[in-house]
Amino acid sequence: MEYDYLLVGAGLFNAVFAYLAAEDRKKCLVVEKRSHIGGNLYTEKVEGINVHKYGAHIFHTKNKDIWDLMNRFCEFNHFVNSPLARYKDELIKSIHVKWQIIQLWNTKVPEEALKKIESQRLKKQTAFNFEEQALKLVGHDIYVKLLKGYTEKQWGKQATELPMFLIDRIPLRFTFNNNYFEDPYQGIPIGGYNQIFEACFRKADVLLNTDYFKNTDLQKKADKLIFTGMIDQFYNYCYGNLEYRSLYFEEEVLDIENFQGNAVVNYIDKETPFTRIIEHKHFEFGKQSKTVITKEYPVAWQNEMEPYYPINTTKNNELYNRYVALSKRNAQIYFGGRLGAYKYYDMDKTVKASIQLYHEINNYQP
Repeated sequence: MEYDYLLVGAGLFNAVFAYLAAEDRKKCLVVEKRSHIGGNLYTEKVEGINVHKYGAHIFHTKNKDIWDLMNRFCEFNHFVNSPLARYKDELIKSIHVKWQIIQLWNTKVPEEALKKIESQRLKKQTAFNFEEQALKLVGHDIYVKLLKGYTEKQWGKQATELPMFLIDRIPLRFTFNNNYFEDPYQGIPIGGYNQIFEACFRKADVLLNTDYFKNTDLQKKADKLIFTGMIDQFYNYCYGNLEYRSLYFEEEVLDIENFQGNAVVNYIDKETPFTRIIEHKHFEFGKQSKTVITKEYPVAWQNEMEPYYPINTTKNNELYNRYVALSKRNAQIYFGGRLGAYKYYDMDKTVKASIQLYHEINNYQP
């Protein structure tokens, strides 16, 4: 074979995989349908500002080994994710419990807020969906005002239809710490994410503007295939379509130095059609005379649209497992990334999964 691996998709999962393969002197051919490498982490320079073209991405992890690996490719700044929130006409410092202590009930200390939450919590032993889990954790008032509208807007489903694990992504704490993530390592690459992918794919052959499904003969060039697109599409939707959520981005250059004073402002009421406004210069503490903002709209995914998030309902997970069983019939084909694994991965989890797959394929013994 001309190549050891055909990597379909030039995002983070395959970038790490390609780096590990190159370290072992293995050859990779990368096929990417977009005009650039980097997947959804791709940044583009606009007015001297690194613009996150596919939504905000802040790298964060508790795993020092993964943090050290990423720092081989770039230098990270000390950006800390401290999003603001807008609920209709209210500007809220945080969607954490900090704001609820002070504003929602006019309480002054955590103990008062805890008592208020306890009085409103859903007294049910087992939760079966996002709404029930949220009501168990934070009670009625916080759920209705801060979580319900935003979550239903983001996912396009009623909260009672969504899996309860989604609330695990929302930090709930009774301190004045406005750091969204509790991970000790976090930041933004100084100069943008593109340098990570340039380093990882440096020794690979990369075909851009190339749709794998129109060029399946490329598989004959490689011993193994690593596929990071939609697993149901790979099998021609033979068992039916999995559900995904897509996004629409509205980017604007403003002839002012500062629009909102923060990198991310979430719009948590259901009536506002977009979920957040990103002001990109604040990720890297920019001093440019102009600014670039992006409004992010969640939309229902349809064929030919970019799928951004798997919708992990019980029905979808059961369908995904049928595709996984089908994939086991061919030992030379592997799936990874958010779409291939049908998981709502954070970036560090994507890196870890890529490393694990590479070691598994190559019988790595720690």
